[in-house]
Amino acid sequence: MRAIQITEFGGPEVLQQAELPDPVPGENEVLINVSRAGINYADTHQAENSYLAKATLPMTPGGEVVGTTSDGRRVVALTSSGGYAEKALAHVGATFDVPDGVDDLTALSLIVQGATAWLLLRKSAHLEAGESVVVHAAAGGVGTIAVQLAKLWGAGRVIATASSDDKRKLALDLGADVAIDSRAEDMKAALLEANEGRRVDVVLDMTGGATTDQSLAALAPFGRLAFYGMASREAPQAVEPRSLLLHSTTVAGMWLPHALKVRDAEYGTVAHRAMAELFQLVVDGKLKAVPGGEYGLSEARQAHEDLRSRKTTGKLLLDPSR
Repeated sequence: MRAIQITEFGGPEVLQQAELPDPVPGENEVLINVSRAGINYADTHQAENSYLAKATLPMTPGGEVVGTTSDGRRVVALTSSGGYAEKALAHVGATFDVPDGVDDLTALSLIVQGATAWLLLRKSAHLEAGESVVVHAAAGGVGTIAVQLAKLWGAGRVIATASSDDKRKLALDLGADVAIDSRAEDMKAALLEANEGRRVDVVLDMTGGATTDQSLAALAPFGRLAFYGMASREAPQAVEPRSLLLHSTTVAGMWLPHALKVRDAEYGTVAHRAMAELFQLVVDGKLKAVPGGEYGLSEARQAHEDLRSRKTTGKLLLDPSR
């Protein structure tokens, strides 16, 4: 089968097209004929081995696919790796049937970015109606879903950050009340101004560095910062727990794989609850995916270059057939 293989860690240049044997499913695994794979920022960390879960070589990157099983089911699935290929393996517990009327783009937009946004708002930040919500990188995969969900769930004011006029316009079109430049020198001051002089209640942050530091400083009493990535590749300052006492603030971390392990009485796992609710919102016409572009397998390197340079918006797809 055609696939992308990494034989040494590094930047986009290490993504090489190769012919590999078809994967063979083991116990509790399903083989998926991939129609599209999702491209995520985490994949760029996986390629250089800076992701939370360490990788081993050789490796085919890619953490999510949509396609069909041998018995004809159309599914979307999380994979620990191997998504950038014509065939991929997934654990049965990380595989979700795709409802009628939900296209490949939307299915892939939900399984990582959508579920991440759901978990950040529902479980990490515990959003309450009327609260202000800051969505950093609001034009990205998680951000475009998070802006919509925050508005649907009653946020009083959604503040989006993005690096260009076009990205900020996209965030406003999706429902953000105000959009500001993510490159603001003083992010704390920019957030307070965007919130009409008030401190903010919730921040969703995957940037790191000074953005995290200044966002934390902008939190209102009992405000929550939900941290789920470090796209800048710059670590924020260490948080001294007693410093959180001053404004009774909270810093939460979230990593999606845990949602596959946390039990839910009705749906089995928290991930299955998230996906069920997200699919229903799409079917009801209340939530939409934002296309960010489609790349052929031979263009995987370009996809990573575009992602790392912040040129992209919405959801990026990889077509393994070309």
